[in-house]
Amino acid sequence: MVTMQDVAHRAGVSVMTVSNVVNDQPHVRAATRAKVLAAIAELGYHVNTAARSLRQGRTGVIVLAVPEIDRPYFGLLATLLIERAAARGYDLVVEQTAAARDRELDAVARSRLRSSDGLIMSAVQLHDDDVGLLHGDFPIVILGERSFTQPLDHVVMANEDGGALASRHLAERGCRRIAMLGGRTGAPHDDDLTTLRARGFLAGLVAAGLAADEGLVRSVALTFEGGYQGTIDLLAETDDIDGLFCATDVVAIGAVRALSDRGLRVPDDVRVVGFDDVPIASFLTPSLTSIAPDHAAMADAVIAMIVDRIEGSRDPHDYRTFTGAVRLVERESSRA
Repeated sequence: MVTMQDVAHRAGVSVMTVSNVVNDQPHVRAATRAKVLAAIAELGYHVNTAARSLRQGRTGVIVLAVPEIDRPYFGLLATLLIERAAARGYDLVVEQTAAARDRELDAVARSRLRSSDGLIMSAVQLHDDDVGLLHGDFPIVILGERSFTQPLDHVVMANEDGGALASRHLAERGCRRIAMLGGRTGAPHDDDLTTLRARGFLAGLVAAGLAADEGLVRSVALTFEGGYQGTIDLLAETDDIDGLFCATDVVAIGAVRALSDRGLRVPDDVRVVGFDDVPIASFLTPSLTSIAPDHAAMADAVIAMIVDRIEGSRDPHDYRTFTGAVRLVERESSRA
């Protein structure tokens, strides 16, 4: 097995210098770093991660548990978190929970067995009664809009603000009969993105001087198919919708297709706004107006929270919540 001493001998430097290069210390001169990296490549040296983990008491691995890997939003989120974790010296492993409660609980339980240094979870089914499982000496950061009354490390986005931005924007573009797909009402003690975005949507209608008709807020699966079928069902019941806010861009993409299949043009007949501003939104025909969260700031907050916990740089009882701002990005789907 090639050792660090072998690399040091080949590069003509000290073992400490090789260690500094391997651990990406910033004070190594560029020429020296290049020489050490060349020796590592020539000899085929690999870091003994098991030994390093034993010395540091850490694995260098953080788990990201998300409901679905194939959704555009979670792909974007994972990419940002992988980049930021790497910059702090950690690898990110992604696993899928399918938004199932037993799999979310399993992710927490398995992570506590110390196969990783921390867990970042986009929680869908966990609720306030589960907060005790999320406390303790194992670092856990929760993503998503599920509300908790007890403190924990939690990163959310300004969902109500986003819903209000969407409805006000549609009203400003001349829409008078505005519906929402992917929202829920009447659930004040069960907040998630569907309730929060619906609450903001209705408040925005009132602020614009329009009626807040809860009958036009429809709960649908947050999928392409859910957006499509929800739009078909909505059009079967009412034929005067001229504005549509969708709780996610994925729902909006399905809705735009359904509108087209029913002979309605976007934005001429119905203006559409989505939420998440995933990369595909700007490449659709028509391009999709969307509520854009500050993805970068949220990813920064998540990694800062989890690494601070892992490296012990924060009081164990100092739990924090970060709320990412949102803005509206106007594109063709809602332009006059």
